Amino acid sequence: MITETPAPRLSPLAVIVFVAAALFIPCGLFGFHFILWSMEQTALATASLAPLAHAGKIGLAAQAIVLLALSGLLYGFARQPRLRPIYQSWLIAGAVAIPAVVLRFLGPNQDQLGSMIQIALAFLFIALAFIIRRKSLQFNARPAISALAFALFAIWPFALYGALGSPPDALLNIIAGLAFGLLAALLASTSAGNFWLNGLGNAALLAMLGSAYGYDGGQLILAAILPIFGFAVAALSPSVAAAAVFVGVVAAAPLMFFDPTEFTIVLGGGEIGSWAARAALIMIGWGGAISLAMWLIGKWAGRPKTVALPLAASLISWAGLLFIVYAFGQRGFHGDRLFVIMKDQADVSEAYAIGDRNARLEFVYGTLIAHANTTQADLRNTLDRFGARYKPYYLVNALEVEGGTPVRLYLATRSDVDRVIDSPRLRPLPEPIAASPGFDTTVAQSPGWNITLIGADKVWNEFGITGQGVIIGQSDSGVDGNHPALRDSYRGLEEGDDYNWFDPWDGTSSPNDEGGHGTHTLGTVLGGGGIGVAPGAQWIGCVNLNRNLGNPALYLDCMQFMLAPFPQGGNPLADGDPARAAHVLNNSWGCPPIEGCDPNSLKPAVEALRAAGIFVVVSTGNDGPNCETVNAPLALYDSVFSVGAIDAFGNVADFSSRGPVAVDGSGRIKPDIAAPGVEVFSSLPEGTYGANSGTSMAGPHVAGVVALLWSAQPTLVGDMDRTEQILIDTAQPFFGAVNGCSEGNAPSTAYGFGVVDAYRAVAAALGK
Repeated sequence: MITETPAPRLSPLAVIVFVAAALFIPCGLFGFHFILWSMEQTALATASLAPLAHAGKIGLAAQAIVLLALSGLLYGFARQPRLRPIYQSWLIAGAVAIPAVVLRFLGPNQDQLGSMIQIALAFLFIALAFIIRRKSLQFNARPAISALAFALFAIWPFALYGALGSPPDALLNIIAGLAFGLLAALLASTSAGNFWLNGLGNAALLAMLGSAYGYDGGQLILAAILPIFGFAVAALSPSVAAAAVFVGVVAAAPLMFFDPTEFTIVLGGGEIGSWAARAALIMIGWGGAISLAMWLIGKWAGRPKTVALPLAASLISWAGLLFIVYAFGQRGFHGDRLFVIMKDQADVSEAYAIGDRNARLEFVYGTLIAHANTTQADLRNTLDRFGARYKPYYLVNALEVEGGTPVRLYLATRSDVDRVIDSPRLRPLPEPIAASPGFDTTVAQSPGWNITLIGADKVWNEFGITGQGVIIGQSDSGVDGNHPALRDSYRGLEEGDDYNWFDPWDGTSSPNDEGGHGTHTLGTVLGGGGIGVAPGAQWIGCVNLNRNLGNPALYLDCMQFMLAPFPQGGNPLADGDPARAAHVLNNSWGCPPIEGCDPNSLKPAVEALRAAGIFVVVSTGNDGPNCETVNAPLALYDSVFSVGAIDAFGNVADFSSRGPVAVDGSGRIKPDIAAPGVEVFSSLPEGTYGANSGTSMAGPHVAGVVALLWSAQPTLVGDMDRTEQILIDTAQPFFGAVNGCSEGNAPSTAYGFGVVDAYRAVAAALGK
């Protein structure tokens, strides 16, 4: 093996410059990438700041330029032979960021493709490192197995707090981690002749490599945890194999146990990010102790004379890791899935000619089921032959399939498949999320300002109409079924939960709400005590959001349940009962690309619901104030009634998304109408109340108004065109202020045809 012979002495100035650079690089890179990631998250949270989405790409390219310049200067001007090899390794590591920019072009949920690119990137520079560094890869079992024992001992925080993806995900993550470890080991240097200086040099090297190797948030974890293990690499010197094994396992841990896409701030309260940060902090402290222990053991006890002791230590570490996962961690595999949209979608337009509501619903349901069973038969048989797990859908002719990149490539080549999109799944958390109750236990103002602004209280008082006989379908984070404002209006209160509650996320059998979003939005639709627009209506519920994330399949699960509810544990394609369908659907959610949707992914579903006579109300989203920010299903569709948000003074909320719709090329004007959506007081979990803001709060007002309309005039039930026209014709003219995009006037890209007016709408329906 070639060893580096250090020069006898380092000048104080050279040491100062080296230490300053070695400390600055890890700290600076983490801070830099945190800023870049935050900018990308801001773009993800609001489409009005979409240009910030390119921050990571531009930033990584800038990093390459700066680090190459810095390392080149240090290498070029250094006269100390003990430091030049370290600066050379930094120079090569800085260059890794150039091709690594391609990782930043990957969209969300591309984990397997990302791992493949990481592996290819690592081996490209491994070949370069062999040529330049000329290190031997002679394998010595004893130090390598010892390194494995220490590495397995080091990664327990990630095994405890994280969760694995699919088996292919985990395998690719391991390979990507080991490839990273080999690259780092080939570049690592011990030429400084001092454990502490070598450790600092390797720390900077690992920070440079990790910040380039990770993407979509993973770079933050790698840049945070890897530098401390630079000292472990120094302790393992001169064994390249041992360093490769150690760094490879340590790097693989965060890749395996955390999906970086889930770090996004769009998810609930950032739960995954907080658990990952906890694991990283523990690992940093733990890593320092392990690195020091490795150095002391190597210095005082020497290398093990036989393989037996390190092998026993590795087996003990491996057993301990498995015990942590199975006893305290999140067992099993939790990979993302694929949503396969068939080319041949059903035509249910004949339903519009059917006058009887139940017959119309039955026709749509039966036609969709028959079409799905026929057109999916060949694909289902193929998947069955290969043992692939899948779930068929009918409201969109589609299947959700468990599989990765190879399965995706096969499905995309089939002539009966239109396209394959992502269907991401959240990995489980170490602890359940606590409910988010409000601060109030009573309703201070009844009715609320939002109720009086649209005149709903006048409808109750003058016409005696409260939404009686209308069923609201609520698809959201759930519903607190015991809330006093909602409990008595649950259709399952007397009937039971069969046909009235469905939870495709967690399989709960009765109404509940982890997040609180659904409890709040439903309260605005029909909550008692003056918080809801149509307190006489009833509701059925479905959970399509978990920690504020859904996917095409889960959204479809709930929409299918609203068309044809089924009993607990029932089969939607066989046990649905369209006679129990909801009348009006409130949808205070959107399905952006991070959740897997493309602009047309759920379009057949809402068209079928409209044909069945079910009114679909959708909140436009919170990506304002720029134009063309109504950009995600369902709000962009012509078949739904989309709602923007105003405040108590009648001004359009800055966050309210604006039209026209550009992502599908339609140029459609959205929203259709506006409603209160700022500081709206409503129900929250655990029997509490509070105010929230968002277009999520605006849409429920319109769902409640439609319930009042259909309750007041049953001939309107299922008549979408007449109902929409009444809402448009009776809308209050908009006189408020608009910040940002506002094109046109009635309809406007900011507020549609005006502000919904429950009183005028019901009066018009009654001919008064």
